[in-house]
Amino acid sequence: MANKEKLFTEFQAPTTQEWLDKIEVDLKGADFQKRLVWRTNEGFNVQPFYRREDLASLKTPDSLPGEFPFVRGNKKDSNQWYVRQNIALNASEDAQSAAKEANAKALDILNKGVDSLGFRIPKSMVTAEVIDTLLEGIYCEIVDLNFRTCPCHALLLAELIDAYFTCKGFDKQKLSFTVGFDPIENMLLKGKDMTARLADGPQIVQLLKDYPKAHVMTVHTETLNNAGAYIVQELGYALSWGNEYLQQLVDAGIDADLAARQMKFYMGVSENYFMEIAKFRAARLLWAQIVKQYEPKCDCACKMCVNATTSTYNQTVFDSYVNLLRSQTEAMSAALGGVHSMVVTPFDAPYEKATDFSERIARNQQLLIKEESHFDRIVDPSAGSYYIEHLTDALAQEAWKLFLKMEDEGGFLEAVKKGIVQDDINATNQKRHGDAAKRKEFILGTNQFPNFTEKSDGKRAVAGKCCCHGGDCEAPFKKLETTRLAADFEDLRIHTEETRVPTAFMLTIGNLAMRQARAQFSCNFLACAGYKVIDNLGFKTVEEGVDAALEAKADIVVICSSDDEYAEYAIPAFNYLNGRAMFVVAGAPACMDDLKAAGIENFIHVRCNVLETLKEYNAKLGI
Repeated sequence: MANKEKLFTEFQAPTTQEWLDKIEVDLKGADFQKRLVWRTNEGFNVQPFYRREDLASLKTPDSLPGEFPFVRGNKKDSNQWYVRQNIALNASEDAQSAAKEANAKALDILNKGVDSLGFRIPKSMVTAEVIDTLLEGIYCEIVDLNFRTCPCHALLLAELIDAYFTCKGFDKQKLSFTVGFDPIENMLLKGKDMTARLADGPQIVQLLKDYPKAHVMTVHTETLNNAGAYIVQELGYALSWGNEYLQQLVDAGIDADLAARQMKFYMGVSENYFMEIAKFRAARLLWAQIVKQYEPKCDCACKMCVNATTSTYNQTVFDSYVNLLRSQTEAMSAALGGVHSMVVTPFDAPYEKATDFSERIARNQQLLIKEESHFDRIVDPSAGSYYIEHLTDALAQEAWKLFLKMEDEGGFLEAVKKGIVQDDINATNQKRHGDAAKRKEFILGTNQFPNFTEKSDGKRAVAGKCCCHGGDCEAPFKKLETTRLAADFEDLRIHTEETRVPTAFMLTIGNLAMRQARAQFSCNFLACAGYKVIDNLGFKTVEEGVDAALEAKADIVVICSSDDEYAEYAIPAFNYLNGRAMFVVAGAPACMDDLKAAGIENFIHVRCNVLETLKEYNAKLGI
């Protein structure tokens, strides 16, 4: 029998220290920790490289797919997930018309790649007639069905669904469906007191106990994701939120296996590609450990059922086709993370009711990674990756700390009543908006590299609506702030567009490389507010540049040159302009104090708060 010779045996494997020594040389004295170590928002650091030895103390690589603690997924033979599309019944129509319209749409999209439907039913339409019309012609045994209404009508909805399935003679063993019940979400979003409704949960669970694939208690942490939550926050709160419901069901006398089986998590997906893959792996790992403490008879009760929805928090009104890039990578993360079902948010969701075109594209984004990239065929393809295994473990550790903190507060419900959860997420949202204003967090097409010529064309952000469709809801508790990350820049740009669009002229002079770089930076900076920008190839004298700017009817003249040359060019240009337009220096040169002493007060550079600076310029220009 021939010997199997290992490749590269003649090469000695370098040690970690040897790698670090080589990096130190290449950095030429720069601080390794500052230059190469990523300080995440999740509470841990990420190294620039990982090796096999970094996994030596981790248990996750030893896990198998379909086996406790399910870190590697709930299935052994495939990575199949349901392609889901949500349909909201039109509350402005009469019930039967709305149900017929939703039914026709459902039948249509079932022939276009969808195998999971999500129906959002207004509480006034929770009737037997609506359910009959809504499900007419749908083969319920082969389609994953999801129903949602106001928590106060969830029990009635469950009774109607059960009656419909029984009347039609469907096989209960085959029916995969969810009657979503999540009163805590309403408390977070609207500040309403829904504690009285919690008692309905055990009743719904008991009602549907004979359906092995039914889910009742739902945890909508996509709500936190869309309010700007960091990944650890969404993960830690998901565990605490789920445990709150699980404990309530068990306390009400529900068998632990049944209670855990009927739990379903609705999680968001952000643009942090590898971190999101790790999030779903860590979520299954930790949830399995939590359920295990309730001593279920079968480990299968410890499986975490997750529906993933791509984020709306990072979607934009301007350059909205970039939303397709965002949601595509998010969908990939969810698929590789092993979710049960997925919703891809249409790219136009921030500013209009989704069109047939945008919904078709959203469906096809999932079908693309299924049918062409075969993401559905390999179970947990990221397993064994030094990087992702590290992320999984680090996220699990940080999320577990947050879970324990919530337990110390008396559980998730008590933390919501005290406003602890809302304050935490709102603080993150505020920080992220501040980071976006300074471009520490990029929003492509909005606060970085905007489309200079794009107009809003009447597009306006869609306002959220209360579940009770009223504007004066009682709010005894704090609410989540769900303003999208791009909203501040969008409001500024639309205001500029509706009032007056100023012209910014680049007075480029001196060093070729520096003037081009600073002109590009300045154009991107000012175009974030919707300003018309005029770039130039360069001028021989500042007088020539100022004359050209005034001829172009410029409201702002931005001098773009090198730091050394500003001492020569800036003050003469400012004096020659003589207040006929706003004068701006691109950069923060060493001679800034001298320039300020000469009366120059406007400077734009990488340390600026872009949003506040542009607001200030609008005010100076009378916009």
